[in-house]
Amino acid sequence: MRRRDFILLLASTAAMAPQRTHAQQAVPVVGFLNSASPAGYAAMASAFRQGLKEAGYVEGNNIVIDYRWAENRYETLPALAAGLVERHVTVIFANSPAIKAAKAATSTIPITFISGEDPVRLGFVADLNRPGGNATGVAILAGELGAKRLEFLRELVPHASTIAVLISSD
Repeated sequence: MRRRDFILLLASTAAMAPQRTHAQQAVPVVGFLNSASPAGYAAMASAFRQGLKEAGYVEGNNIVIDYRWAENRYETLPALAAGLVERHVTVIFANSPAIKAAKAATSTIPITFISGEDPVRLGFVADLNRPGGNATGVAILAGELGAKRLEFLRELVPHASTIAVLISSD
């Protein structure tokens, strides 16, 4: 996850999070709900922690992150999301496959997500500009941006006759 994307996520979450009273938990708890395994998302989790640190939140110091990994067993996501809700986390951060479970588990805890698909089409938000509800995030609309990227490339290299695309299986 790029730093700019994370800052966007963090800012949108901060805007959604309710103000805490003295009776509520002193250290915010972030629920990190992910459909994959820690090994597969080590870079994303590291970027997440780095973004929090840049915003003044240091894991184990003034923020707790409760990681819930589905290990690619999507059927476990509802129970993992319910566990975060029962813990009364301050906010839930979820990836694409986990967003549905988080949305089903709560309508009050803010959910910040990163999605590789259209969150409006999937019903996660009402609109990209005004998401409404308790969910917001960043959508990496790769399919929708493909034509625009190709158009931009043609402007940069107008005489190119062959264009190759490299894709990582990771």
